[in-house]
Amino acid sequence: AEALPAQVAVIAHKEVPVDTIHRTDLLNFYVLDIKSWKNGESVVVFDLKNKTERKEAFYDFLGKSTSRMKSIWMKKLLSGEGNPPEALLTEEEMLNKVKSTPGAIGFVGVDKVKSDVKLLMVIEKK
Repeated sequence: AEALPAQVAVIAHKEVPVDTIHRTDLLNFYVLDIKSWKNGESVVVFDLKNKTERKEAFYDFLGKSTSRMKSIWMKKLLSGEGNPPEALLTEEEMLNKVKSTPGAIGFVGVDKVKSDVKLLMVIEKK
């Protein structure tokens, strides 16, 4: 069966110390309030540049609009509390970055997930 385009997979580097993630933790990572995994390794969050249905679904799930996220990131940047996540152009690029960056977390379509990243969660479209 074809995965729905809006089904979003939350993926992480193979060696992150968790196998699943809760919405609250995910939100805390993405608003840069929590910057390390429980083993002390830095969390590296990645974003997708283009406004796609998947990106919308991901931020909807976090309960923030993409514009709200942008202003949160700008605030953090200006107060020196953190840098906005690197925004990648394609889901392929996202997969490669997450696979090759220790502590990384990101999101792609469910149909894109490969075994060389860790699948933490599937966000079902409401």
